[in-house]
Amino acid sequence: MPIGMITLVVVAVLVYFGVAQRVLDRMGLTDRVALLFIAAMFFGSYLPDIPLTETLAINVGGGLVPIALSLYLLFRADTARERSRAIIATIIAAAAIYGAMKILPTEPTFSLFLDPMYIFALLAGLIAYLAGRSRRSAFIAGTMGIVLTDIIARLEVALTGGRTTTVIGGAGIFDTVVLSGIIAVGLAEIIGEGREFLQGGSVKEGAGEKEGEGANLRGVPGPALMETAEEPVPEITIGTETKGNTGEVSRGEKQE
Repeated sequence: MPIGMITLVVVAVLVYFGVAQRVLDRMGLTDRVALLFIAAMFFGSYLPDIPLTETLAINVGGGLVPIALSLYLLFRADTARERSRAIIATIIAAAAIYGAMKILPTEPTFSLFLDPMYIFALLAGLIAYLAGRSRRSAFIAGTMGIVLTDIIARLEVALTGGRTTTVIGGAGIFDTVVLSGIIAVGLAEIIGEGREFLQGGSVKEGAGEKEGEGANLRGVPGPALMETAEEPVPEITIGTETKGNTGEVSRGEKQE
């Protein structure tokens, strides 16, 4: 079984048992919707390709479903800034992958330690995270970056006189699309959680220091308390007169 299929099965199991719940929540997906798209990609890859022109077709699982999922997440973005960032990150990732495809061979060779398709997936996932930042934007950029690159490459072949039918999202591109999206989200999750942990620790430490300083100052009297309070002089009765701290008072009069 190709690695893309294995990855989809593993992700489906994690989603089913709720392990990926936090990631899905931050991406704006429910468990049911995520499993639906995973199943559509898995089984759609076995469906007949949809012809677009005489020499161009699109695979359901590797092309049509990833595009539909990316558009779904794009329209569910919280802000227009996030949508813009996802689109810009997609263009950057596609440009980088297209340039890499011109340098590296698209087929495995003995000179490379790793399949070029996996290298493209790693590159797309990394660029997608750096440009997209959020989990949703990173996934859109990682997935659509590969799909968009494949569309450009297929159109280039068709326009240069290629007579064989080329398929968008077919063959090894399916694995690359799946891996790039997972890598982008994985980087966003790991690095994002690490940053949140460090920032939360700093805030807690700062709050603890302030609270400790406040606690230490509670036992120290302020300037007003450190001043010596003048104690009232008790009234002294001498004979028929009362002498207080303000002077003498005649009989029958009360000092106030």
